[in-house]
Amino acid sequence: MKRIVIFLAALSMTFGLIAQERELVWPKGKMPDKQDHQIAAMTDEAGASDFDPDKHRIAYLEWFDAPSKETRNGGCMILISGGSYEVCCDVDLIKKWNEEFTKLGFQCVNFVYRTPRPVGLPIYQTAWEDGQRAVRKVRSEAKKRGFDPEKIGVISMSAGSHLALLLGTSSQTPAYEPIDKIDDLPCHINWAIVNAPAYGTTDAEYGTPATRQGYGSDVKLSKVFKFDEKTCPMSLHHGGKDIYAPQTSTLVYRQIRKMGIAAELHLYADKGHGAFGLERGIEFMQQMGFITPLKPEEKLMDRYASDEHRASHSKTPIWPEGKMPDVQPNQCTPYLEWHMPKELKTKAIQIIYSGGSYEGNDPDGFEVAPARRYLNEKGMTVVTLKYRTPRPTTGLSKHTTAWQDLQRTIKLVRKEAASRGLDPNRIGIMGSSAGGHLTLMGVTSSRHQSYWPIDETDKIPCNVQWGVGIYPAYALTDGAEAPNQGGGNDDSAVLVPEFSFDLDTAPMVFIHGDADGWAAMNSVKIWEKMLQMGIQSDLHTLATRNHCFQNTSSPGTGSYTHLDRIWEFLTAKGFNK
Repeated sequence: MKRIVIFLAALSMTFGLIAQERELVWPKGKMPDKQDHQIAAMTDEAGASDFDPDKHRIAYLEWFDAPSKETRNGGCMILISGGSYEVCCDVDLIKKWNEEFTKLGFQCVNFVYRTPRPVGLPIYQTAWEDGQRAVRKVRSEAKKRGFDPEKIGVISMSAGSHLALLLGTSSQTPAYEPIDKIDDLPCHINWAIVNAPAYGTTDAEYGTPATRQGYGSDVKLSKVFKFDEKTCPMSLHHGGKDIYAPQTSTLVYRQIRKMGIAAELHLYADKGHGAFGLERGIEFMQQMGFITPLKPEEKLMDRYASDEHRASHSKTPIWPEGKMPDVQPNQCTPYLEWHMPKELKTKAIQIIYSGGSYEGNDPDGFEVAPARRYLNEKGMTVVTLKYRTPRPTTGLSKHTTAWQDLQRTIKLVRKEAASRGLDPNRIGIMGSSAGGHLTLMGVTSSRHQSYWPIDETDKIPCNVQWGVGIYPAYALTDGAEAPNQGGGNDDSAVLVPEFSFDLDTAPMVFIHGDADGWAAMNSVKIWEKMLQMGIQSDLHTLATRNHCFQNTSSPGTGSYTHLDRIWEFLTAKGFNK
């Protein structure tokens, strides 16, 4: 195999970190489906005045400097640019990824495949051939370069992410006929961070943006992805307004879940085509043990144990004496509590309550107190709610009295907001598990009256401006009363009928454990429904994490930083100004 050694100056200008050598993927005369119009070059190089295309016909690997001995973790990251299968254009991303992953201890290698699109073949065919061969070449270099041949990951963008999905799901399908001993090596990858995969739905698979935005009963995930036995764990990242439909990522995620493979899904409200959330991808790799062994888990209540940022605290009944609707003899008395921050930095208000299967709820437990303290520290006012539990005994649905308490609480908070120097039209609700189901009721069904009005307060609207759903339970028909029987993955598991999705339905941020018995698909399918309505929300699932993922968590993982996802959402939407 011909190997061209390139010393320093030219590529140091391009990539910031120095690439030591460029290694051709194919031996001379052995490259399959050679087409005279195709080249293998990044756009900065191809755009140079002295560029000679005849010297750049063969796909190649560009090996960067190895990480320091102190940081090496035995892994390798293959970096794959996008460019519509017309060019390899993501020069700046390649530079950024190389810098980040080299610091983390990975050997990095830039993979440059043939473009533009081949004639008379699928748009991805020559790139896929190059990609399978490239993985084999990387694996063949493992011993020499000091990494584990079964610790090879990929990070990608756009068309490069379509290629990454092929590499990650379809390595057992040969893209080309073997040519030498290198092809005796396997071409599977061990994990992938997949940014904005293009062409993944059937309304886009011939190389266009999703012509029907990924919607329609006849729009499916492209069958080019085989999801074979070597399908790898993935972290999928997509903008909610991407013209290359984010449904590609939700559909891939659903299929991976059906196979029992750990995965994460990160969806970003109001963002278009781009690579978002590199930190989330790194947290995914840390959670999976691809970077360093997991550190011991820490209790969330220990990390947020102090009310030092709370200035005042007051407790208020929700219902006037004798006016509470649908009184149940077995239920607790509901109340709300105001928690004002020492330094008020926003006029927004967050209402928070816990889960508990609608059998109990605790406004001072790990699902509430840490978030309250975190937001008080940020300068936000928090109202906590103790709603009525256990479940009603008189034939009402499990959530009815809790929903009444929530609607009344929102009205009371809106009524009192101005007197506290707060904005009555910047109110959000947040709940976990059954409390997440309750949040969905509050977000989607505020125009639906849950009780007969009792006083002037009930003339105040109970819609909210945002919701935070932490592992919401009971949202799909295969888990309406218990853990999801089919994991929520099958198309037969649809949203439960109590969610109205009325015209006041508000955007949300969802955070859910990927391994949760109250399935992550509860959050995903709600997110998809809101997208269909034109409502842009965030969603983050967390690989290997179960119900109550945040109770204890390991530093460096998404479970450990989950509260930051809430603040980032509020900031991006402008709710916490």
